[in-house]
Amino acid sequence: MITVYGIPNCDTCRKARRWLDDRGADYRFHDFRKDGLERATVAAWLAELGADVLVNRRGTTWRQLPEQDRARLETDAADLLVAHPTLIKRPVIDLGGRRQVGFAAAQMAVLAAKI
Repeated sequence: MITVYGIPNCDTCRKARRWLDDRGADYRFHDFRKDGLERATVAAWLAELGADVLVNRRGTTWRQLPEQDRARLETDAADLLVAHPTLIKRPVIDLGGRRQVGFAAAQMAVLAAKI
């Protein structure tokens, strides 16, 4: 089953969910804020995708983060992202064997093959 990780009011998450709904896909939505995130899950994402792909450095959460917290990205990124889940680019789509971040034409092609 596909799991879509994100927050409900994110436009890109809504777009991905609407796209999946329109195709009758079997998926589950995991709300970062409401459902939380486990450190092990985030650490696995970082190992697979890397911080450059996973961390949203253009969002307001990053801009409002104190410099000492930003520095933690180099030493304990998983803990930082669990503490501030809106730093994660959205959505993170878990396809079972792999994960992808964001929702654009390239991601839709990969998803279409999975549903």
